[in-house]
Amino acid sequence: MRLVIQRVTQADVTVSGDVVGAIGKGYLVLVGIGQNDTEEIVEKMADKMMRLRIFSDENDKINLSLQDVGGALLLVSQFTLYADCRKGNRPSFVYAGAPQKAEQLYEYMIAYCRQTVPVVEHGIFGADMQVSLCNDGPFTIVLDSDEIIK
Repeated sequence: MRLVIQRVTQADVTVSGDVVGAIGKGYLVLVGIGQNDTEEIVEKMADKMMRLRIFSDENDKINLSLQDVGGALLLVSQFTLYADCRKGNRPSFVYAGAPQKAEQLYEYMIAYCRQTVPVVEHGIFGADMQVSLCNDGPFTIVLDSDEIIK
């Protein structure tokens, strides 16, 4: 699993001209599901993401988590995080999870995060989405389960 976490002041995702998910302060998270991902991996990655201390405290020190600041989540599925560009100029997506399994794990992640974060918005799996955001900082972190979960 690969997560691109962007600290935002606001973000939204639109499908066919309609806003399907929008948040204020929090994280916009691009979610890539790989071939070998499981519900256990989803839980570990979601827990890591939600515990990250990347918001400023009263002393302007990066020391607060999403929960500490009452932030929201906007989760957007993105299989292209598994693009393999080693050969040629056209990316291969052979390492991305199969669509049916990836959608199930994406939905599981949404439900899992809702157990901890009061506001969890999301895009529509497989849809042509337009994502807009105001990256705060900018502050962007990439988490890869191959590096985090041993």
